[in-house]
Amino acid sequence: MKRKNIISLFLLSAGCMLPLCASAQHVYSLDECIEAALDNNVRMKNAQNNLRMAEHSKQEAFSKYFPTVSAMGSGFLADKSLVRMGLSPEMQMAFMKNGLVGDVSATLPLFTGGQIVNGNKLAKVNVEVNRLQQRQSQNEVTLTVENYFWQVVMLKEKLQTISTLDKQLTQLLQDVETSVQAGVTTRNDLLQVQLRQNEIQSKRIQAENMLSLSRSMLAQYIGHPADSIEVAATLKDTLPQGPEGLYTPPEAALATTNEYNILQQNVKASSLQHKMAIGKNLPTIAIGGGYAYENLLGKDHTFWLGFATVSVPISGWWGGSHDIQRQKLQLRNAENQLADQSQLLVIRMKHTWDDLNDAYKQVKIALLSIEQAKENLRLNTDYYAAGTCTMSDLLDAQSLYQQSRDKYVETYAQYEVKKREYLQVTGRP
Repeated sequence: MKRKNIISLFLLSAGCMLPLCASAQHVYSLDECIEAALDNNVRMKNAQNNLRMAEHSKQEAFSKYFPTVSAMGSGFLADKSLVRMGLSPEMQMAFMKNGLVGDVSATLPLFTGGQIVNGNKLAKVNVEVNRLQQRQSQNEVTLTVENYFWQVVMLKEKLQTISTLDKQLTQLLQDVETSVQAGVTTRNDLLQVQLRQNEIQSKRIQAENMLSLSRSMLAQYIGHPADSIEVAATLKDTLPQGPEGLYTPPEAALATTNEYNILQQNVKASSLQHKMAIGKNLPTIAIGGGYAYENLLGKDHTFWLGFATVSVPISGWWGGSHDIQRQKLQLRNAENQLADQSQLLVIRMKHTWDDLNDAYKQVKIALLSIEQAKENLRLNTDYYAAGTCTMSDLLDAQSLYQQSRDKYVETYAQYEVKKREYLQVTGRP
């Protein structure tokens, strides 16, 4: 029967979905989208700038090892001499009505309580923290791209299912109209097909709007115009590779994660800040030398000089001791946070692994549902052809088949995202 051939054609075409592609658009794979986002996304640009700032701070801290050079010059001009001497009532001498003074000096710190050494170590820690944060930003950007990418793929597949179903309903409508005119079936069947077409058109509008938004979000995120991209992915009704090969023991993966290494660097930074607080309350020793020039008595005079300084913060110990204790407590907090967050990271790995396996099981169930819905549609097609079921039953069977395919693309997309999440949470890109 013609109606049976229509439904069979629907099953065949729905099982071989082709992506909707605009010829003027560049087709991006998932890896290309990720690469473009890592190059163009503002989050990555800011992370790179933060790393450069940390490197400049490190170079600034290194400059503290070198002598401090300064130059000074001054001059004056008075209406009267600043120094007057009376040798006798008839003889007076005056000096320093005008003059010039200048010098260039260099000071080298010999001992600062470890502040310069620890300051340089702290700057290195800051660079490493920013490098780890940049990797975290890479992971977050990659995961966001993955979400956007599979959202676009999922909506394209749903639209393809809708398009195929709409074509079959159009053909079915023509067949039913012919049957109504021939008096073989009732007008109620015709109305049901028309209502089903209206429902399909409504779903098409919703899916198209969502696809346009998702494609625009993906394009903006990877730094391209919204109408210039298309994604390259077609889902086939097959089971993806299982997650077994991705597993890694949480305790072994802990040391490779960005989060754990940032916590370790936080402990190092707190320890260095504690040492620097102690150093602020220790004596500082410096040596220096310079070249000076003066002309106060109307004659040029130049000379070299050398000096040494020792500074002891006697009264500073009152407040400094409290600063030392505060930094010590801060160090303990960092150590406590490392231990606590390490446990939470292990728990997160286990939970993400469970989510990944659950997502894979959902894909299996969705594939099974497609086969069952396909068989249900075949049976209802035969029953309708034989006159033993209603048009409503047939359309319900079509609806169930559409729902099973939509569920499959949803679970497949979720499984791909969960794989990325698990790789990242276990310290892998």
